[in-house]
Amino acid sequence: MDQTTLVNFDVEAGLKTLAALDEAHIKTIVALWMVSPDDDGRLVISSPDIEQFQLLKAYQQVAKVLHGRFPYMTPPILILPTSSPFVRELRRMFGKTKDVSGMRLGGQTIGGRFISDAYVYRIK
Repeated sequence: MDQTTLVNFDVEAGLKTLAALDEAHIKTIVALWMVSPDDDGRLVISSPDIEQFQLLKAYQQVAKVLHGRFPYMTPPILILPTSSPFVRELRRMFGKTKDVSGMRLGGQTIGGRFISDAYVYRIK
């Protein structure tokens, strides 16, 4: 079976996305690029600033912030509520860690989601 791995493009796209969200004052408490057995990878974000919206409106808000920032298309994004088991478990495990930026995760299940490979940007 062919395994997808993270490449520099993925990491850079995530950094660019987070910079845009920060610039728009959208506080992200969890942000990581994750590859799972179900997909080739996506940027997972959780933010109390966008979870008050319905899910479709949350994606629309993020798309509006990212509009025009990527030459072809925005990276695939998964928005999870701060109350999701995955986000809660990540925060429980790593929320008090001084600096998680660049940390790698993989080969484990967290909050009911299996992570094949992940690059962590932030967990607060």
